[in-house]
Amino acid sequence: MLSIEKRIEDLKEQIREHDYKYYVLAQPAISDEQYDKLLKELEALEKEHPELITTDSPTQRVGSDLTKDFKPVEHKIPMLSLSNTYSEEELFDFDRRVKDGLDENEKVEYLVELKIDGASVSINYVNGLLKTAATRGDGTIGEEITNNVRTIKSVPLKIKKDKSIPYKLIDFEVRGEIFMNIADFEKLNKEREKKGEKTFANPRNSTAGTLKLQDPRIVARRPLNTFTYSLISSGDELKSQEENLLILRKLGFKVNEHFKKCKSIEEVIRVCKEFEILREKLKYEIDGAVIKVNSLNQQEILGSIAKAPRWAVAFKFKSKQTFTIVKSITWQVGRTGAVTPVAELEPKLLAGSTISRATLHNFDEIGRKDIRVGDTVTIEKGGDVIPKVVEVILKERPANSKKTKPPEKCPTCGSKLFKPEGEVAFYCENSECPDQIKGRLEHFASRGAMDIEGLGESLIDLFVEKGFLKTYSDIYKLKNFKNDLVAIERLGEKSISNLLESIERSKEKPFDKVLFALGIRYVGSGAAKKLAAHFKSLDSLMSATEEQITEVYEIGESISKSVIKFFSDSHNKKIIEELKKAGLKFSFTEAKTIIVGDNFFKGKSFVLTGTLTSFTREQAEEKITDYGGNVTSSVSKKTDYVLAGEKAGSKLDKAKTLGIKILDEIEFQKKIIEAELK
Repeated sequence: MLSIEKRIEDLKEQIREHDYKYYVLAQPAISDEQYDKLLKELEALEKEHPELITTDSPTQRVGSDLTKDFKPVEHKIPMLSLSNTYSEEELFDFDRRVKDGLDENEKVEYLVELKIDGASVSINYVNGLLKTAATRGDGTIGEEITNNVRTIKSVPLKIKKDKSIPYKLIDFEVRGEIFMNIADFEKLNKEREKKGEKTFANPRNSTAGTLKLQDPRIVARRPLNTFTYSLISSGDELKSQEENLLILRKLGFKVNEHFKKCKSIEEVIRVCKEFEILREKLKYEIDGAVIKVNSLNQQEILGSIAKAPRWAVAFKFKSKQTFTIVKSITWQVGRTGAVTPVAELEPKLLAGSTISRATLHNFDEIGRKDIRVGDTVTIEKGGDVIPKVVEVILKERPANSKKTKPPEKCPTCGSKLFKPEGEVAFYCENSECPDQIKGRLEHFASRGAMDIEGLGESLIDLFVEKGFLKTYSDIYKLKNFKNDLVAIERLGEKSISNLLESIERSKEKPFDKVLFALGIRYVGSGAAKKLAAHFKSLDSLMSATEEQITEVYEIGESISKSVIKFFSDSHNKKIIEELKKAGLKFSFTEAKTIIVGDNFFKGKSFVLTGTLTSFTREQAEEKITDYGGNVTSSVSKKTDYVLAGEKAGSKLDKAKTLGIKILDEIEFQKKIIEAELK
């Protein structure tokens, strides 16, 4: 038995070392066939002796259990976002602020690293073994994705031992970026295209989406990669960012080779320019450089502001641009009937993906830029994500060029279009328009609405085309066609059963979610919550007058008119009756606060002002009301606290005049955590 145990340990160590050489160093030492032989021998021995299987074994990377819920994880140290800079002047300002925050005799060194365009991750190791992994989330609370991160072979399940490391590192955290190489991303998209599946927009989106898949076996087949850039160990007095990167390498983590230590901000600027030129030669996407104060002691002295550390900044590179030709201008119909122009382009590779379409927003935008079919145009990715037409190259315009005319009929159903007074959009008012149906179904099933897992765009398109779905009430009739659905190519018993279970679970969604899911124009999730709380039931809302609806706090005329119009439509009324029969909740039940008993928020009045970085306005309001607080729109003597974000204006000034207590986001997050722990 001892010899078997020794052989298992020997095999595990060999496989770990080969994983390190292949996935981290990109220097394979054996053939795939030899590697597979080692792995199969280990699998066979562990099968015979399951009592010898350990969590750090290479055979345990890919689990078979589905992750039903991604549990919230509180970061011990917040994963703050970085302030962005776009010019040399802003970098000089950063340098000045750093030096102002330190003693005059302090010398400052900076470390410049590449800003990898991926998904941030935090990984916790205890006694040398991977324990948990989590997303960044809002910076304070992330979601656990341990099972999925374990599948990434550049992430060690067990760290390498190195006696030259002068720290204990018993319980430490590693932070980094998960990403896909451009070539791997393109290969993945080609494979999906061959299977008739929807292709991904860019490497970052596909990476983030992959990390939230329920099945780690699917994640393991995706070409995920990592670069780590941060080491946090509360039990050790770490000295510098440069040293941390070198330690991470020794521990077996993949660290990007492109980082430089600089003794002045002038040197930092030179390195940033070098990195921007390097960008075109890299196998992965970057969107800038990150500049950090190298000394961890100086980092601690400088501290953080509400959203970002004072000791680090991102230098954003210019958006990538290229030239292409507008082959045609098409119009697409959204769920509300809004018709949006799209430029169909000569395909061009730009910032990691092939661009063949770009939104033109509305007809006014076309007119302002005078965009025509046949034009040569400059395109770029806004924030390196959304393709847009920047300008027309007029000298390249064909002689027979014709101005673009506004659409007259719906491109999908042929109905005459309507343009409301004072709006830039044209609308198709045919509620039976197929594209509107698909858009409404996607909205209805989305995470913020009914959250029907598995019912995405491609499946909705398929079900609409095959006649299974015409309205969202038909979703709850799919169970009657289970055998027909299972028989569809690429679907099967398990996937359809999972979908039908998710549909059944959606019936438990509260009234405000159902109201939002109906897709009433102008009624977002916040407005839906206010209407549900005020009217208590759908019947009460449907019978309300326009004046009664506008009496609801922060509900204006445009929302009230839209609500009245929606419920006056006989087709919508019929769908609602069917949804009622299906068992959806159309009445409001007072929500219980998360914490029963006293907490900071209970019974207090809050006003929100400025731009919040870690929450949307609605998310912050929801936190306050969940814990028994009240949110109002105006500051008065009755206001207890003002939550102030960036660029807070007159409300903040008034609060100071009245002596009302001001909360910043960091304090707000702390109070939420305290309330959760009570």
